[in-house]
Amino acid sequence: MPAPLCAPAPEIISLGCRLNLAESETIRSINAERDIVIINSCAVTNNAVSETRAAIRRAARARPGIDIIVTGCAAQIDPQGFAAMPEVARVIGNAEKLDPAAWQSLDKVIVSDIMAVRATAPHLATSFDSHARAFVEVQNGCDHRCTFCIIPYGRGNSRSVPMHAVVERIAGLVERGYREVVLTGVDLTSYGPDLPGSPTLAVLVEQILAEVPRLERLRLSSLDSIEIDDRLFDLITGEVRIMPHLHLSLQAGDDMVLKRMRRRHNRADAVRIVERLKRARPDIAIGADLIAGFPTETDTMFANTTALIDDCDIVHAHIFPYSPREGTPAARMPQVPAETRKYRAAQLRARAAARRQRWLESLVGTVQPMLVERPGDRGHAPNFAELRVKNGDRLAHRVGDIIPMTVTGIDTASLIGVAA
Repeated sequence: MPAPLCAPAPEIISLGCRLNLAESETIRSINAERDIVIINSCAVTNNAVSETRAAIRRAARARPGIDIIVTGCAAQIDPQGFAAMPEVARVIGNAEKLDPAAWQSLDKVIVSDIMAVRATAPHLATSFDSHARAFVEVQNGCDHRCTFCIIPYGRGNSRSVPMHAVVERIAGLVERGYREVVLTGVDLTSYGPDLPGSPTLAVLVEQILAEVPRLERLRLSSLDSIEIDDRLFDLITGEVRIMPHLHLSLQAGDDMVLKRMRRRHNRADAVRIVERLKRARPDIAIGADLIAGFPTETDTMFANTTALIDDCDIVHAHIFPYSPREGTPAARMPQVPAETRKYRAAQLRARAAARRQRWLESLVGTVQPMLVERPGDRGHAPNFAELRVKNGDRLAHRVGDIIPMTVTGIDTASLIGVAA
C-alpha cells in the first residue's frame, strides 16, 4: 500500500523577537494547508534587515518556484523595497499578518498605516511548533520614541489585548499540555492604559495566576526597568510560579548616553532596581539589552556601560553594536566609527561572558527543574540557564516535561547535569 501523501504546510522563518515567534504560530494556523515560505522579518538593526533579505534569497535557492511571502517589521517599514525583490511573491504588513483575509488576497502588497491601528486581537494559534513553551502576545506597539529605535514605525502605537482574552488563551494552552507560558509584547510594561479600567501588567499577571491555577511556570519577556511598579515587583519576587529571570531594556550604563537615547531611566535607577530585586529574590537572573558605540559615546561613557554588567549582575546579555536607522534622530547625531562600535561590542561581550561564567559556576551542585525542549537531552532552568544532559545519557522524557536535574558541571555557556 503506498505511503500517504503529506499534507502541504507552510515553512515559516521567524526572525527577531519573541513576539515574532508568537505571531508566527498564528500565521502557521492561518496558512495550515498552504505550501509557501513565509519570512516574518525583523527591523531592529540594519543587520536584521540584511538577514531578512539573505533569508529570502536562501529560501528561493532551496525551493525554486515556491511562493515567498514577507511580513513583519522590515516588511512594514519598507514594503516596496521587499516587493521589488524578484524572489518575493507578496508583502503583508504587521497590521494585516494575523488577518486570514489578507493571506487570501492576491494583491502584491498589503500594508496599511500601522499608526492607525488601535487594537490588538488575541492570537488564533493553539500550539507552538517545535517549542516546549507557549508565547502569548498581550501587548503590541510602543508610545515611546527612543532616538535609536525604528520599531514604533513597524509596530505602531501601544495597544493591549483585553485581560479576559489573555486568560482564556492561557487556560486553553494549559489544557493542551503547556506548562510554561511567556508573556510577550513590544513594550510589555506599557500594558493596559488603553483598556477599560486601565489595568496594569501586575493586574494582568494576578488575574492569570488566580484564574489558571494549573499553569506551573509564567515567564515575562523584556521589561522596561523604570516601569516595574511595587505591585509588579512584589509578584516577581514573591510568586514562585513567576520564573526568576528578568530581561531588562537597559541599553546603556552612562547617564549622558541614556539622555541622548531619550530613555526614561538613569544609571542609578537601573542599579537600584536590580539591587532591590536581588535582595528580595536572590536567585533571580538578570538579562539586558546593551548598545555599544551609540553616537557621541566616549571611552569614559563606554566604560560606564561596561561596568554596568557587573553592577547589575547581568548574566543574560544581548549586545549590539549601534546601527544607524534612517529616519531616527540618532542617525543624525555625530557617529562613532564603525570599527570602534564593533570593537566595543566585542569588549562588552567578553565582559558579559566572564560574568555569565562565574554565575554558571555558582550553580554547580544545585538541583534545577528543567523544562525539556529537545527530546532527551536539553532545556532551560527557571533562571533561563541552558541545561544539557551529560554526554552519553538520554532522558526518557517528552518535550514539555519538567524534570529535576542535578548540575554537575559546565560546557561552554551551558550547564551539564544528570536527572536528580
